[in-house]
Amino acid sequence: RDTAGKIEERNATMRAGAKDVSAKALSYAEKNVQSSLNYAQSLLKAKDLTEVMRLHSEYVQGQMRALAEQASEMGQAVSRAAMDAVKPKS
Repeated sequence: RDTAGKIEERNATMRAGAKDVSAKALSYAEKNVQSSLNYAQSLLKAKDLTEVMRLHSEYVQGQMRALAEQASEMGQAVSRAAMDAVKPKS
C-alpha cells in the first residue's frame, strides 16, 4: 500500500478510538448528573438530619465506586485506542 493510504487508515483508526473515548466520557457525565439529581431529590424528602447524613454517606460511597469503575473503564478505552492506533497494519 502507498504511504498516503496507510496514513489515512491510521487516522481513521485514531478517530474511531477518540470517538469511543468521547462517547464513554459523555455516558459517564450523564450517569453522574443523574445520580446527583437523584441524590438531591432524596435529600428533599429526608425527614431529619440522621436521614440526611445516611443519604449523604450512601451517595458519596456510591459515587466513589462509580468513579473508580469509570476511571478503570476509561483507562482501558484509552489504552485500547492507543494500541489500535500503533498496531501494524497488514
